[in-house]
Amino acid sequence: MKELKDINKSIIKTYKKTIWKRTIKAIDEYKLIDEGDNIAVCISGGKDSFLLACVLREIERHYKLKFKLTYICMNPGYTEEHLNKILDNAKHLELDLHVFNTNIFESIENEKNACYICARKRRGYLYNKAQELGCNKIALGHHFNDVIETILLNMLYAGQYGSMLPKLKSDHYEGMTLIRPLYLVNEYDIEKWVKWNELEFIDCACKVTKKKLDSKRKEMKELIKKLKENYEDVDKNIFKSSENVNLQTLLGYYDADERTSFLDRF
Repeated sequence: MKELKDINKSIIKTYKKTIWKRTIKAIDEYKLIDEGDNIAVCISGGKDSFLLACVLREIERHYKLKFKLTYICMNPGYTEEHLNKILDNAKHLELDLHVFNTNIFESIENEKNACYICARKRRGYLYNKAQELGCNKIALGHHFNDVIETILLNMLYAGQYGSMLPKLKSDHYEGMTLIRPLYLVNEYDIEKWVKWNELEFIDCACKVTKKKLDSKRKEMKELIKKLKENYEDVDKNIFKSSENVNLQTLLGYYDADERTSFLDRF
């Protein structure tokens, strides 16, 4: 594990093009940060959330707008080994981590759609803790690959077209907004950053899904990998499809709860 000064330096030097600039681009293009924000950076213990914390800390030092960062970590029922690994990494990266406990793993043990329910519950707990600490936004570590996998998951398994937005206002927590600053960062480059700095983070660490078959999201990863063998830019085009939707060619679409049909034009 490299020293913190070298880890921080790698973000703005070695990975300037693939991580630093792409994060800045997402923040500027999608207006993710405003003057005076207090952003709760949500640490799950994995590579994505820890990179997010490190990148945002560097951006806080150099960005044109002034904002504050608060680092929070929800313990949904990790083993002692996994929790200690998170705390050790936070200590090495000098992150003042606010850890709080929940019983999510226990509560979803017999659920059919455990991953979906876990994500929903996690978000609620994170919003609540962030508000308690005086934050107005929560930042999650979702990246470019999460976005395109979500698009395919919705198409192939839900029969609808839907993406993962870079910014989302909370319906249940007034004044709270969710942001995804790594929205344009490729997972491959995050993995390279981890290896370069000789870091080691936990994976999912879920006691529930470890007992089950491989997830649908993993299927999407493999599908995209296979498609890229024949067309290198297929992942970029999946992403672009969410920016270039032609409503005139669709049989129907929803605007909030109101459904529109192509027949309405006749």
